[in-house]
Amino acid sequence: MNTIVTSKEEILKTSRALIQEQGWSAVSIRSVAAACGVSVGSIYNYFDSKAELVSATVESVWCEIFHRPEDAAVFQDVQACVIWMYERMAYGCEQYPGFFTLHSLGFMRDEKADGKRHMQQAWHHMLMGLCAVLRQDAKIRPDAFDEQFTAEKFAEVLFSQLLSALLRQDYDPSAVLEIVRRTLY
Repeated sequence: MNTIVTSKEEILKTSRALIQEQGWSAVSIRSVAAACGVSVGSIYNYFDSKAELVSATVESVWCEIFHRPEDAAVFQDVQACVIWMYERMAYGCEQYPGFFTLHSLGFMRDEKADGKRHMQQAWHHMLMGLCAVLRQDAKIRPDAFDEQFTAEKFAEVLFSQLLSALLRQDYDPSAVLEIVRRTLY
């Protein structure tokens, strides 16, 4: 076996590939080391435990699914952003079957606190992205928001619809787009 230390990025890439091929149960220190062609100790140079490896893998999956698009215009328009998010959810479901459901359900237990924290960070990042898009979309009518109905509150409504779609595995954004059209334009 090759005992040369591999990179953290290569370990995470290999972990994601194992998940895609064999599911979440395939990720362990030994299986990732074998797939990377390195010693178990090489994996421990980066991750103190299987839980830490799985947690970092979860974070890397979220980052892969929702990486920033090449087209910055996606973040200038609420409708384009919603469509992009639904497309990325479909991609995530295709690449990592069951990820959203298993991840959200599996990390709700206390013993998975680090994984839950990563999930909440990803969700918070997505929610803040929606808020930013709502603030800069030039097509939104000027009186759409006020002190009681803020962009942040509307972003929470949109985000709850996105999470619901994730759990239902429904990647058709038409209902959410209709909410956006009727409320903002």
